[in-house]
Amino acid sequence: MATHSITAAVVPEFPDITVYVECIGSRIVGQTIRKIRVASPFLVRSVDPPIASAEQKQVLSVRRIGKRIAIGLEDDLWMVIHLMIAGRFRWTTPGSKMPGRLGLAALDFANGSLLLTEAGRTRRASLTMVVGEKALADFSRGGLEVFESDLPAFSERLTSENHTLKRALTDPRLFSGIGNAYSDEILHRARLSPIKHTSHLAQAEIVRLFGATRDTLTEWTARLRAETGGAFPAKVTAFHEGMAVHGRYGKPCPDCGTTVQRIRYASNETNYCPRCQTEGRLLADRALSRLLKQDWPRSIDEP
Repeated sequence: MATHSITAAVVPEFPDITVYVECIGSRIVGQTIRKIRVASPFLVRSVDPPIASAEQKQVLSVRRIGKRIAIGLEDDLWMVIHLMIAGRFRWTTPGSKMPGRLGLAALDFANGSLLLTEAGRTRRASLTMVVGEKALADFSRGGLEVFESDLPAFSERLTSENHTLKRALTDPRLFSGIGNAYSDEILHRARLSPIKHTSHLAQAEIVRLFGATRDTLTEWTARLRAETGGAFPAKVTAFHEGMAVHGRYGKPCPDCGTTVQRIRYASNETNYCPRCQTEGRLLADRALSRLLKQDWPRSIDEP
């Protein structure tokens, strides 16, 4: 049985973006952008400052803003890149040709070229130029950074609105960097149902969820670092063989052996273990699909 039945919502999340930031930063911080090549007119979403203003500027930092990557340059310039669903980076030899239909842009340095690609025909990835930290802050959706918060802050944010746990974890206004894939893994580790509402959580469940969130993101960031082994990430995907439930519909739960189930809604899919998370109850019915569809971000930028 195919496990990756719905693959639309595969926006890179906290672990993937963190490893990207580390790998990109280790290669370009301190380097000067010699030239910027743009192949797709749909990529650049700003005109002032122009993208050409980044040429001959030294890279000072690379950071994550939610699911975006921000490259800081001299003169307080920032390049903010959102990979969306199919955007990916490649690191190649200096001046390498961009790959056919996939190529969106290239940042050329003396030590290599950072290529931005996007699979498929729909162009959703974006690059925006801004000046200053204030303008950069506008890209933050306001989500809590889990590793910069404590349990009381996590609890307050989690219960600030009444949503299903699936929606709460993936809402960028509530939590930063968590999406469809890792929310499934977090909820499985916490032994919580994806459709349980935040207003119905006991304190012990909140404590468990806080720990599961931090542990899951820590573990997967470490695993992805280990997989790259210092090399540039060759394949960034929402599906990993080591995952417990995400993308594993029809396969056995690694903890109890029960068949992993799914709830489909819109172009998304939630995977869960009925024994570990829902007291043996199957949730995949039309009513629950409608519930989750209504309780899911409506913007493609949000998952």
